Amino acid sequence: MHSIENIFQAICAHLLPSACIVCEAFQRHILCTHCAALLATEQLSNYECCQQCGHTLKEGEIAEQRCRECESNPPYFDETHCLDRYDGRLQSALHQLKYQGRLACAHGLASTWNQLMANDLKGQQANYLLPVPLSQVKLCSRGFNQSWELARRIRCTNQINKNPHILLRHHHTQHQANENRANRYKAIQNMFYVNPKYRGHLESATVIVFDDVMTSGATLNEIAYVLKDNGVSRVINWVLLRTLHPTQQRTAQRPEHV
Repeated sequence: MHSIENIFQAICAHLLPSACIVCEAFQRHILCTHCAALLATEQLSNYECCQQCGHTLKEGEIAEQRCRECESNPPYFDETHCLDRYDGRLQSALHQLKYQGRLACAHGLASTWNQLMANDLKGQQANYLLPVPLSQVKLCSRGFNQSWELARRIRCTNQINKNPHILLRHHHTQHQANENRANRYKAIQNMFYVNPKYRGHLESATVIVFDDVMTSGATLNEIAYVLKDNGVSRVINWVLLRTLHPTQQRTAQRPEHV
């Protein structure tokens, strides 16, 4: 199925004109040469970032390659790799995907990831790549899960099993966009669970979790907690866009699990 989709996309790329997802210039490629060069220069991998949470490091944190927050209150996930900052050049395309249902932007954003990040991450060893799930109510309302639409197009080794059915989410009526960090951590607890059909598959596994946006880290931390509570040994975050504005100290942390 993936090979047929790839062939179809390749044919369309050669036969049909497109528009750059960043500057919207009308041309053949989904990301124009100029914008690709700018993104390559600006992407977060060019900066000193915390290996665990993806935040840019302060001068005194660079030697350890870990921010003081992760040192003092470690999250459950082990690594985070982010393409760009949330307020950067890809924000508009992501908003068009999520809020206007423009699925073509998923192809463009994933292609941008593959162009700028895939080579750096090609040696990443893992058993599964899972998208951050939506609840069934939200999935029916939106019509698609943007994290899965991106994740399924991400280039990775054939040994990594992409699966949108392992990790599930309860419906939550409270919006978190304007919540502070403490409330985000409190609200997200017990929202995620592992599909009972797959619980035996996760023992000692390494799992990559793909998310479109990482803000406080509360969602990804809760997911990592749930995965490790179900036997996963290592959790790695792949994130399209990272919010880098200052936030309050991490609170409402999950208690250590046995």
